[in-house]
Amino acid sequence: MSVPGCVVWGSIVSEVSPSEITALTQKVASSNYGKYLRRVILRNVRGFIDKEVRFDFPVTALIGPNGGGKTTVLGAAALAYKAVEPSRFFAKSGRYDSSMVRWSIEHGVIDKTLDAASEVRRSANFPSSKWNRRPFERDVLVFGVTRTVPATERSDLKIARGAKFKALSQVNLSDDVTSAVQAILGKPVDSYTELDVTSRATLYTAKDSGSAFSYTEFHFGAGQASIIRIVSGIENASENSLILIEEVENGLHPVAVRRLVDYLLGTAIRKKCQVIFTTHSAEAIAALPTTAIWAAFDGDVIQGALNIEALRTITGSVPASLAVFVEDDFAKNAITGALRHYGADISAIVAYGIGGAAQVLKVHNARRADPTRTYESIAFLDGDSSDEVDPQAGIYAFPGTGDPEAHIFDAVVTELDGVAAKLTAALNLPTSEQERVKKVVRERALTNHDRHIIFRQIGDDLDLTAELVVANAFIGLWAQLREVEVRALLDPIQSQLPMKAVT
Repeated sequence: MSVPGCVVWGSIVSEVSPSEITALTQKVASSNYGKYLRRVILRNVRGFIDKEVRFDFPVTALIGPNGGGKTTVLGAAALAYKAVEPSRFFAKSGRYDSSMVRWSIEHGVIDKTLDAASEVRRSANFPSSKWNRRPFERDVLVFGVTRTVPATERSDLKIARGAKFKALSQVNLSDDVTSAVQAILGKPVDSYTELDVTSRATLYTAKDSGSAFSYTEFHFGAGQASIIRIVSGIENASENSLILIEEVENGLHPVAVRRLVDYLLGTAIRKKCQVIFTTHSAEAIAALPTTAIWAAFDGDVIQGALNIEALRTITGSVPASLAVFVEDDFAKNAITGALRHYGADISAIVAYGIGGAAQVLKVHNARRADPTRTYESIAFLDGDSSDEVDPQAGIYAFPGTGDPEAHIFDAVVTELDGVAAKLTAALNLPTSEQERVKKVVRERALTNHDRHIIFRQIGDDLDLTAELVVANAFIGLWAQLREVEVRALLDPIQSQLPMKAVT
């Protein structure tokens, strides 16, 4: 069941509404923050040359393969501020390490104490032996991957082992921390306390409900303890703080990851904080707008709806014979339907909706430029981008002059009387309903003002038939009705298509 006005992750309903997501985006666009990191430009650092990452949303996810550059971007963001030592992310090993020579990073920040109206730009450079920078003042919290190291393996907690240990102090978790942690973990933590082991090390304790039995985090999950540390740090942070989290999903169940991101979104609303995290988790990016996601790989960065599976395809970690990149999910379903009708072996092809023509071209061209790729890719743009077609570069366009939704819908509606029975059956409705189906389709053809949502509208009219079922029904009929069109679309790439064996 869905909740109107909320973002739904599977069976998890986000408490951050679409209107709040929009408001956060607008808040960044209008620079309505006292302190905010607006952009990082990697002029020359670890294989990145003149690559810009814009923080267009206050909670940003950095995705990519291991070694792709996620932590480099995170560290570059931290380098803007005095609160973080450069060696936290970019350490130099004396005369044995010259890799950072001539590195350069540029920052664009909002800081109302320096300039009430404009973005302030500064650079951080590493000429030869140390960083040359004029960092900005801002509270920054960094939660590294070591937060999930089990307590038994932490050297700073060694003195807490044994019967003679006594903490410097013991305090209960605040109500705000308790309620947030419970919402993320889905379990009560009201009996938990924090022990100061040293001036820099803390240890959490818990007590079983209804008993006097207590234990420390030596005996509960490191992921659980890391959530308490993250939430405690954030709740004690000042407004406009920058929060940096490495591998946000570490040690957590996927449901807890989703809830943690929901909490981070709430923090951006309540405390005007900015959050940047790295992740390999699809759950971590599920509730974020496309502008909040950046992929880093092979010396490049891409903003947009590039999901984890698509990224694995780009980097060659998904086994296939051909990758197909298109603009959105409908185009993905349309090209898959066309390929199936053409006789291609769908099991050997991976198709992904990337999010706009510019993103498709950037992803496709980056992959073609990779000499280590094990299979080729093809790009299919919407009809309104046909001027970008370049067969030599593997770039093609869907038929029509606009969105594939409009072209495919119109192709079926033109032949509706003749295909009504097939359409009704494809919609999983009894054939006796075909007159009703025709009536609904024709009414929507007249009343709909956005072909992107017409299949959802038809589904709603037909007893809440799923949008995907409706879309695939139209795609299947289009491929049958316009077989010549499908062949014209796919014949140019026939030699690259894995085909089904003829029996």
